[in-house]
Amino acid sequence: MPSRTMIVTGAAGFIGSHLVDALLDLGHTVIGVDNMARGRLENLAEASATGRFQLVQVDIADDEALKAALVPALADAGDIDTVWHMAANSDIGAGVADPQVDFRDTFLTTFNLVNRMRDLGMKRIVFASTSAVYGESEDILAETSGPALPISNYGAMKLAGEGVISAAVESHFDQACLCRFPNVVGSRSTHGVIYDLVGKLLARRDELEVLGDGKQKKPYLHVSDLVGAMLHIWKTSPDRRALFNIGPEDDGASVAFIADAVVSASGTNAALRYTGGDRGWVGDVPRVRYSVARLRNLGWSPRHSSEAAVVLAAQEVVRERGLS
Repeated sequence: MPSRTMIVTGAAGFIGSHLVDALLDLGHTVIGVDNMARGRLENLAEASATGRFQLVQVDIADDEALKAALVPALADAGDIDTVWHMAANSDIGAGVADPQVDFRDTFLTTFNLVNRMRDLGMKRIVFASTSAVYGESEDILAETSGPALPISNYGAMKLAGEGVISAAVESHFDQACLCRFPNVVGSRSTHGVIYDLVGKLLARRDELEVLGDGKQKKPYLHVSDLVGAMLHIWKTSPDRRALFNIGPEDDGASVAFIADAVVSASGTNAALRYTGGDRGWVGDVPRVRYSVARLRNLGWSPRHSSEAAVVLAAQEVVRERGLS
């Protein structure tokens, strides 16, 4: 594959930094964009050493700042092949407490980026969407499931972002890959159930509080598999609007399994204490069943099951946070 120039938003974050590394490994040049609210420069250490990466620190939700930052950054970059839009609010609870958080950091970032891409002649986008757009359902969720009725502001703003991007395909994009993520786990994470449980054990090693009754069950995907899936869709799908669920080929891992995996990885032997109830927080969907048949038919399957991804991620996060 010839070398190309890419833009990755949210480049210093959890998923974005892994994607940057993968694109550089393929020989491409990458311009990273991040407001550094949750991003970490250490996530980009290997990328910076390649000489084919530059970081633009700017808040994408500020349209004038985005325009002012992108124009000089692109002056010597040549044509941009693809924009990989990973930037969003990742703190679901913050979006519940204040709807402006997801309006600004999840939707407005997408709206502004799409408009800047139009003005700068960029024709292809890969969008980090989410299974949260579906809302709560007893059905197995496929890309054709509907109506989409999200129960979190995060899911609502991601769905709105999909709509903006879909409309842009009609007017000025050549292709949009809309990737609906499951729960993603692994190294460099800054949030999520594994990260939160490890944080609680850092504060108290003899007892671990677990939100809900432990029976919540969802698909989990290791970040390495997620990046592989996105790259496969980008390389392979002929659709102008390439909409795909990304996930494992199983019915998920329970919160009880995750708590046990974290305790085992930490070596603390902490006693588990469940808070009760069928969900951990407002906006939490306690049970998700997810069809990835469309992605499998495109020729991609994950290396890790949900439970294997959880076990590996628990080990990675425990090590990174210094709990072991």
